Order: sequence, then C-alpha cells, then structure tokens
Amino acid sequence: MQVPFSVVAPKELWSESTTNELRIAVGRTGATKLQYLAIGKGTRQHALLAGKTGSGKSTLLHIIITNLALTCSPDEVEFYLIDFKKGVEFKCYADAKLPHAKVIAIESDREFALSVLQRIDEELRRRGEMFRKLGVQDLAGYKKAGGTEPMPRSLLLIDEFQEFFVEDDAVAQGAALLLDRIVRQGRAFGIHVFLGSQTLGGAYTLARTTLGQMVIRIALQCNEADAALIMDDGNTAARLLSRPGEGIYNDAAGAIEGNSPFQVVWLTDDERDAHLAQVAQLAQERGFGAKKPIVFEGNMPADVRDNALLANVLATPATKPPADPKCWLGLPNAIKGPTEALFPRQSGRHLLLIGQNDEAIAAIMGLGMLALAAQHPRERLPRFYLIHGALAGTAECEFLENVAQGRAKVSQGHEATEFIAEIHAEMRRRADEGSAGDPPLFLLVHGLQKFRKLRYEEDFSFGGDDTPKPGNQLNEIIAEGPPLGIHLITSLDTLNNLNRSLSRKAVSELGMRVLFQMSANDSASLIDSPKASTLGLHRALFYSEHESRMETFRPFALPEAGWLSQAVL
Repeated sequence: MQVPFSVVAPKELWSESTTNELRIAVGRTGATKLQYLAIGKGTRQHALLAGKTGSGKSTLLHIIITNLALTCSPDEVEFYLIDFKKGVEFKCYADAKLPHAKVIAIESDREFALSVLQRIDEELRRRGEMFRKLGVQDLAGYKKAGGTEPMPRSLLLIDEFQEFFVEDDAVAQGAALLLDRIVRQGRAFGIHVFLGSQTLGGAYTLARTTLGQMVIRIALQCNEADAALIMDDGNTAARLLSRPGEGIYNDAAGAIEGNSPFQVVWLTDDERDAHLAQVAQLAQERGFGAKKPIVFEGNMPADVRDNALLANVLATPATKPPADPKCWLGLPNAIKGPTEALFPRQSGRHLLLIGQNDEAIAAIMGLGMLALAAQHPRERLPRFYLIHGALAGTAECEFLENVAQGRAKVSQGHEATEFIAEIHAEMRRRADEGSAGDPPLFLLVHGLQKFRKLRYEEDFSFGGDDTPKPGNQLNEIIAEGPPLGIHLITSLDTLNNLNRSLSRKAVSELGMRVLFQMSANDSASLIDSPKASTLGLHRALFYSEHESRMETFRPFALPEAGWLSQAVL
C-alpha cells in the first residue's frame, strides 16, 4: 500500500538545525514508525543506492531532495545534482530554481560531471584551509569556534554514477581519484556523497575501497548480483524484495544485522512541484532569492540568455577598444565561463567552423558580430563584411541578415569578389601606412564551399593574365591580415571542401577551429585528435592552436526574436 509523502513532510519549513547530521524521513518501517536516512554522524557520512527500473529509485531521490529543501535553509544544506540518465529527472529543480542547488546537471556529459567533482574538491580544500586557520577539525567545531561564513552541508547526488566509468580514459581515472578523496576527506568538512545506480556491475573502475566508505546502503528491487554487491557478501536479503518502493535500509556497511526493511513513501510530481514552489517563496521572503543554480542540460543547445558576459557587454557601452576582441561560441562542458575565441592582432587568428550544423554555425557567426561590435566604442566600431550561403526564407538566413543590418556589408555571393578586392586593398593600405589607429575588420564567409569564385587557384601561367583572382586574394588576406587587424570567420561543411577551397598554407593559418561531429580521420587531420568523432547532438569541439587548448562545448541555439530585437538596438 502506498504511503503519501505528507506522512514524512516537515510540519514547519526550515526549522531544524543541521549541526550534527542530516536526518530525512524517507519511508515507513511499520504502521507508525518512520524510516530515516541519517547522514553526518559517526561513520554514516555517505550513501549507496541500487534499484532496477521501476523499483522506486527516482521517487526516493526526489523525496530526499524535496524533504531536505523543506527542512533546511540554503545556509544549512546545498546540493550538487548529477543525472547521467537519458531523461530529465532533475529538471524540476532547475525549473523551480531551487535555491539550495549549486549545480543541476540533466543528462550530464562525463566531462561536465568531472568538472563538478573538481568544484567540490576545490570547496573541500577551501574549507580545510578555513578550518586550519580556526584550529578546528570538523563542521561542529567550526560553528563552535564562531565561524562567520555560512557552511552548509554539501550533498553530491549522482544518479547512474557508473557512467563515469564506462570507458577507461582520463575522465574515469580523474573521477575515481576525486570521488575517493571527497569520500575519504569530505566527512570532516560536511561534504557527503550519495551514489545511485540501476546496477553496480559497471562500476569496477571505482576502487572497492571507495565504495567501502559508503556505510549507508539502500537496496530496492535489484537482481541477485547487485543485491550481493550493495550489501555484505553474506547479506542477500535484498534479492527477496518484490514490490516497487520496497527496500532495505542499512547503515552498518551492509552487515546483515543492520537491515531495516521499509516502504518508500509516494511523492507525486504535482505534490513535489507544489512543495518546490513553497521553498521558492520562502527563499524570497528570507533573502535567498538571488541564489540560482548552475544548470547543465545535456540534451539541449546552449541558451544565449545564460551568457552573462555577452549580456554585460551588450548592456554596458564600451569606452575603449579591447586589447583582444572576442566572441563567445557556446557554453562549455565544465563549470567555467563560456567558450570564447580571441582575435588579437597576431598571425593565424582566424576562426574556422567545419561541419553540417547549420543552426549552430549561423548562431556563432551572428552572435559573434553582436559581441565584437558591443566591445568597441561607437567611434571605433569594427568593420564587418558578411558573405553568406544560407538559403532564403530559413531561420539562419533571417537571423544573419537581421544581425548584419546596419552593421555589415552583406552579400549572398553576387558581390563576393568585390568584397574580397575591397578588403585586400584595405590590407595593402594598412601594410603600407600602418594599422595601429584602424579598427578591426572581420570577414565572415558562411558556407565558403558554395562560392566557386573564392576558391584558390594554383598559378601555372607564364605571363599574360594579370587579372586578380579573388580566391588567391582571400588566401593572401588569411596569411597577412591578422597582424593588421583583419580576421576571417568562415564555415565549410567538410574537410574535402576545405582543402578544395583554400591553399594548404591558408588552411594552416586557421589557428582556431570549431569542429562538429565528423569521422575520426577528418578530426585527426584537423586537430591531431579523433575526438570530434565522439561528439553527439548539440556538441562541438573548440581547438585553439595558440593556447594549445581543446574543449567540448554546447553551441548557442539561434536566439528568440524578443532577445534579438533588444540586442541589436
């Protein structure tokens, strides 16, 4: 029989002190007795949960998060939520902007999840340094010593954590090392780990000694092998569980004498969302309204509204030109600022976009124009030339032309040769007269492979025709332009078309490259790594030869019309 969540929900919100431990009612062990999940006292610092599909694992995770959010203030408890499942279990907390949440990763990438572990490791070190200065050894000692900074207990909750270890690579090795350190050292600093999985069978890369530190074990319905793994070898009680929501709570590292059978309470989506609304309202009333989680949605493109740096430059008129103009490409698979391409006056500072994600390429180009223009004062605005091959009537074409209006000279190919000749002449002038006082000039060519007249031609003639060849002029611009403040941002669909369109020397001068999914061989040819072959939907790879940097990121989607109308003012 299902037990409603109201049975375990706190009667008063944010009324319980968390000095000694987190104590969360999660179910019933009998007609009236409640089952508590208690973390933070003695050896009960970390928890391990296993349950197959339909066992009630997701419901239990929601109960833990919701009940803690109702019971404790954001100064007492904070969450790092990582979900590796191909679903949106934690999206409700992002939608509610749960003030307790520091990070919410939905359908997370392994790289992003690793950056969350790195952030928690940094917090562990920071707290360790604070404790040393006060001469205390744990969270209770810090509070007794009069520590003034809020020190909430941190709960790292990872669903399907074994996804960290599906490959034996640098991510798996880094995750194993960080998880082990957080589990071993976190207890003194109020940092707790809760690992959930449908099966523990794929987590062998994580040291058994790390799992051995997880004293709290919760088993829901699972197969016999997992029942033996989550509990002690001699404790097979979990294999007898037969109903969804039926579980065994054990805080004795799986020893059979620690078994406490219980029934998980039932929390509907509507009831959970209503409680989250209560939490949000209370947060506003008590001054926590500014707390917003970092949200990573692995199944969605990046939203330009989440780029605070671009919002700032659009809102704040520039008073002087930047030393290194930049454009933002998307949001990285890590907890850091947006992925950016820099355009200092140095050789090779061009940006190549290669792949067949038309929307992402158009977004990078259009938002790049906005960002580069906004970083300069009105009297020193960059000059833009846009040659684009976007099909008329498409969202990409409309977006590029809306951004370019009043900002750039625009052509769909007819004036391409004139544009190239004009830029080439400007480059020659700057080379002769000096370019220190000149604003930067950006040539954007969207779909270079579509413009045959801009292809490089080998010169095998022996005199006669001295007519300038636009393709060869473009290659000279690529080779000589950046030190004079002239940069190219161009896109092509394939490596073969790149090699057909530009000379080998010009290709070598494209020092910044964005790759979308392609074959391992093409990826290796472009960046000496096959990594672009593993990119999925809404993913790209940025490579900068100058900084010897490579990072995976989510490109921005085309922005909504309302945002764009404000940004282009």
